[in-house]
Amino acid sequence: MNRIDSLFQNKKQDILSIYFPAGYPNLNDTVPNLELLQKAGVDMVEIGIPFSDPLADGPAIQAAAKQALDNGMKLRLLLEQLKSVRKTVDIPLVLMGYWNTIYNYGVENFLKECENIGIDGLIVPDLPLDEFELHYKSEFEKYGVYNVLLACPETEEKRLQKLISSTQGFLYLVSSSATTGGSMKVNEKQNTYFDRIKQIESPSLIGFGINNKESFEYACQYADGAIIGTAFIKALEKNEAKSFINSIK
Repeated sequence: MNRIDSLFQNKKQDILSIYFPAGYPNLNDTVPNLELLQKAGVDMVEIGIPFSDPLADGPAIQAAAKQALDNGMKLRLLLEQLKSVRKTVDIPLVLMGYWNTIYNYGVENFLKECENIGIDGLIVPDLPLDEFELHYKSEFEKYGVYNVLLACPETEEKRLQKLISSTQGFLYLVSSSATTGGSMKVNEKQNTYFDRIKQIESPSLIGFGINNKESFEYACQYADGAIIGTAFIKALEKNEAKSFINSIK
């Protein structure tokens, strides 16, 4: 069974997923960060593949990705770093990045590497669902790697139902139509959106704007859990990663 499926079957609420870019703050910190997060009780980790033009990301993640690239992080090196990660880390691991990086590496070679490492899923915001289903779904299934899809407040109901039926592992619910790193604004529009997604019966996590215990608990009222990225990266930079996770849990 895919580790993501196992997680959602065994934990029905308050799932905490953490995002950080590979190779940050130092080139060889990827696996130590994963080991730290598992020890701190995080349920799942999304490892960012640093990219030079991350359109969906806010300033903090962009700066962290740039630092990782300046450190020398590349996709091939990341896969090499993760080669033995399953000796010490057994929580679900998801790679998050942009399609151009994966396509240039070679899709099948990349998916084969993911299977060998034990990567459970991918989040690729700029891979259209239609293109995925037409050209790549069979390859993802061949290597047992899930494609996690995203929905946002502007997603129309018909499209949302399509995403729910097509996503693998869970549905990534973007809290607002903005880049990462902002604070989640609770207003009438947001409440309407959250009331709508609360009806989703399939596994889901809310991301974007989750930055403390209060916003985490709020998001968990409407989904199975939440994803924290920017706030954790800032804690990582200050060498406060463990205390930050403790403050959330």
